Amino acid sequence: MPSQEPGLRGPLVVLLCCMVALGACRREAPQTGPVDPSGDGQVTISGDDLVIADLNWTPPPVRIEEGAEGDARARAAEALGDDDLHATPASAIPLYLALSAISGEERAAAAGLRRARIRLLALGTMALDEADTGDSIAGLRAAHEFAAVARFLAADDPDVLTYLQRVDESDRLWELNRAAERALDAGELGEDGGGALAGFRQAAALRPGQPRAMQGLAAVESALIRRAEVAGSEGDFQTAARWLAHAAEVRPGMQTVVDARQRIQRMRATRIQRLRDEGVAALPKINGVAQARQRLAEILTIAEPGDPVARDLRQRIDRAVHYGDFRPGQVFTDALEGGARGPQMVVLPHGGFMMGALPGDADAEDNERPRHAVRFERGFAMGVREITVGEFRRFVETTGYQSRAVRRGFSMAYDERTGNFLRRSNVDWRSDYAGAPAADTLPVLHVSARDAQAYADWLSAQSGRRYRLPSEAEFEYAFRNGTSERYPWGEGTPPQGSGNMTGALDRSPSGRRWGNAFAGYGDGHWGPAPVGSFRPNPWGVHDLEGNVSEWMGDCWHATYRRAPADGSAWINPGCRDQVIRGGSWASSPAQTRASWRALAQVDTTNARIGFRVVRDL
Repeated sequence: MPSQEPGLRGPLVVLLCCMVALGACRREAPQTGPVDPSGDGQVTISGDDLVIADLNWTPPPVRIEEGAEGDARARAAEALGDDDLHATPASAIPLYLALSAISGEERAAAAGLRRARIRLLALGTMALDEADTGDSIAGLRAAHEFAAVARFLAADDPDVLTYLQRVDESDRLWELNRAAERALDAGELGEDGGGALAGFRQAAALRPGQPRAMQGLAAVESALIRRAEVAGSEGDFQTAARWLAHAAEVRPGMQTVVDARQRIQRMRATRIQRLRDEGVAALPKINGVAQARQRLAEILTIAEPGDPVARDLRQRIDRAVHYGDFRPGQVFTDALEGGARGPQMVVLPHGGFMMGALPGDADAEDNERPRHAVRFERGFAMGVREITVGEFRRFVETTGYQSRAVRRGFSMAYDERTGNFLRRSNVDWRSDYAGAPAADTLPVLHVSARDAQAYADWLSAQSGRRYRLPSEAEFEYAFRNGTSERYPWGEGTPPQGSGNMTGALDRSPSGRRWGNAFAGYGDGHWGPAPVGSFRPNPWGVHDLEGNVSEWMGDCWHATYRRAPADGSAWINPGCRDQVIRGGSWASSPAQTRASWRALAQVDTTNARIGFRVVRDL
């Protein structure tokens, strides 16, 4: 084939290698992404399996027959209008490049290439926007292709350089996001530095508000929240709080962490409530207090200070320790066999007091000393009122029991004619203070210490609970009910309605008066009043200071030396004398004091002594 002279028209084949003559293929351009160190012309975006070509582009070969320049221009313009810019020999840019090498076509080709470059950069920008807003690599691959073509065409053009810089940023953005996503998938959240959190933060700093980076930060936050919730479901709320604190730093001020904190708080509350319920359910069981304390300890490790549920369980444990199934001040009766009910009882608080005569008490005797500390580690229940004739009658009718006075046929009763207590026949528990038939509501009289104990034993057998006579420490503790005065009201004349005591205003049926009585006081009774006729003390117990004196469970001891400090009855086996406590309707003011005590033989019966019972909790 004859050679062609330059400028002669004829077939022209424009090859990629021919473009080297333009110098574009050898131009050094700014590096816009990680380059494969092998130098094989490809780069791999870190963290992704797809390979992206570098910024070198080779135009496809174009053959323009002589005389076909106009057709080539038309086809180039049509391709440009269709955004077919560079991929094939029929694309706009390869055609314009081929035309630019033909004499006389340079100006038209240059204008076409300029329009193609502008459109190329516009399409590349759109591709970058797609790459930056999603997690698909397709947009980034297209942007790289456009970048290679743009660099080939005009590597020094300011718009091309700006676009190439944008491609570089997008490469870096993709690399950061993808690396962070892989770290996220591996559970490397980076709460203590590095990891997914650092990658997404760098991406967000590189392109503020970039959706993929923001979604990644949200995913890190969500993963931290999930860790917090897992820890919360396992009861480890300290760890949960730590994860939530990290989550709160990912996107400060987001409602998601607030909501998660509320969910975990509900988990905490549910767990605390469950532990509390388990503790409460354990209390009635053997070793239940120990189990409940264990649950309380678990609650305290996860509860906030002052948690009301923890406080409730602690109070219940304290009550179980000190009161069993009861609470201080609770009034109750126990069921007896046959459907009857036992005497009404009130729960007295555990605590301590100083027992014995107050310093400087001129009426005190040596047997009321030395004053000493007594402490009740457990509460106890005391009869609200003295045992009545009706209550004792039920016992006798159920058991056939014969009291001491019944068996011996007499007791000591009040004689109105002489004003003394005399032995009278046929007087027993069914009799009042003067020997007449007693109403069922009166306190039972003419009973010995052994009769009183027999009644308490019967109550125990009937109820399945331990009833007994009070210890004198229990009696004085209830009598004082938290005060430290000689009398419940302090000193001087009792307030009206205080109780059935010897008052200067009282009169017997025949008009007798007391020789030693509280001045200015009268209660309207000569002899015992029906139980509960006067107001109770602050702990809910009636008639401790008056009405009838009462049998205690203690044997008599002349002083308090070596007396029990725990409030228990001081008992010597086989003792013949027991303690009586509390003033009666016929006692002097000195015998109405809180510390007063006296002895009586266990078989003593008379018109001034009755009893009440206590019950262990």
